[in-house]
Amino acid sequence: MVGRHAARSRRAALTALGALVLTALPSAASAAPPPVPGPRPAVAQAPGAATAPARMLSAMERDLKLAPGQAAARLVNEAEAGTRAGMLRNTLGDRFAGAWVSGATSAELTVATTDAADTAAIEAQGAKAAVVGRNLAELRAVKEKLDAAAVRTGTRQTPVWYVDVKTNRVTVQATGEPAAAAFVEAAGVPAEDVGVRVSPDQPRVLADLVGGDAYYINDQARCSIGFSVTKDDQQGFATAGHCGQPGATTTGSNEAAQGTFQASTFPGKDMAWVGVNSDWTATPDVKAQDGEKIQLAGSVEALVGASVCRSGSTTGWHCGTIQQHDTSVTYPEGTVDGLTETTVCAEPGDSGGPFVSGTQAQGTTSGGSGDCTNGGTTFYQPVNPLLSDFGLTLKTTSAATQTPAPQDNAAADAWAAGRVYEVGTTVSFDGARYRCLQSHQAQGAGAPASTPALWQRV
Repeated sequence: MVGRHAARSRRAALTALGALVLTALPSAASAAPPPVPGPRPAVAQAPGAATAPARMLSAMERDLKLAPGQAAARLVNEAEAGTRAGMLRNTLGDRFAGAWVSGATSAELTVATTDAADTAAIEAQGAKAAVVGRNLAELRAVKEKLDAAAVRTGTRQTPVWYVDVKTNRVTVQATGEPAAAAFVEAAGVPAEDVGVRVSPDQPRVLADLVGGDAYYINDQARCSIGFSVTKDDQQGFATAGHCGQPGATTTGSNEAAQGTFQASTFPGKDMAWVGVNSDWTATPDVKAQDGEKIQLAGSVEALVGASVCRSGSTTGWHCGTIQQHDTSVTYPEGTVDGLTETTVCAEPGDSGGPFVSGTQAQGTTSGGSGDCTNGGTTFYQPVNPLLSDFGLTLKTTSAATQTPAPQDNAAADAWAAGRVYEVGTTVSFDGARYRCLQSHQAQGAGAPASTPALWQRV
């Protein structure tokens, strides 16, 4: 809030967990090619293997470059392969050296063993046999030695190591051969037990944008994320204009580089948005009570007297009621028009954080008076004008990443997802005319004919 974005103080070290995205390694040849297995025996599938959501199947086809129908077949095959591999692991005992699937539809299961006599049993389960020199327990013992060495030596130049069942070795990813050799030597592991993959990649923690989380401006002040937004392919978040000027840089609550203020208006209005780097992902989430999250469904403006809740990085989750819309407020820095007054409390550092009514975004925290011990008044910048002014799309459970339709009158006749509509606006859709009942940004799944709460046919 104005006068309420907290000065940055030294923060305790944070441990952040994330996902590492790695490229698949080429498999190395093991023993002589095993004979082609016969038909697979029927086995039970994991629950749900044959009933994957259409969105999941579509994403698999896109990202794995599969033909129509291959994604569904792949999931079924993988479920069956897991069952067969588990059965074989129990049969082989300490001779088991790993298992993997391959092929566009994961139709081929390979099981590794240290004893060639197991080939017939493996093939009886419809799998290929790979005879190797080390069992899985031995591979894990090698990795454990590397784990122990990492505690006492630096691993910035060797950031990844893992058991690779396909090559029957432990693999170290390193920026160069010398770094890998030093790490292996420090672990006391025979060089022949370890493969090296040279790569300049440095894995990083990946983080989500969640309304209410803290962010820091130019390493000096703290505000709160409002709502995730997109503009073309750029992801980011909406926040208060007084938190930063265009070009100001931000870091996240995990102290990682985050983004840059793309646009900011203050005073007059109190709105801004930050474009983030590829380490951050826009989500429809707003942090609520006790770590729970609310997923936004839209930005339908609530009426005066309606309940409204706010999330902020200083005081967390607090609720109250809307007192009035279109309020002008004079701060020491100047006057801001078009704010909404609420009975919700807030404190320094909560600036920019989200106000929501149910699952509908309302606005971003601006300023006010009082505190969350004795109560207070807080004003928010409504989100729909912010989206309209900056040409942003609110991240919701149904909105696609797209550029909103222009807000000019010439383009306003035909209904379009991503456009902000005010009460009373009339549009054409599917040969009929509709009038807007509640101010909102149109969502992809919210066409006038299917949202009678927002549109009235005229």
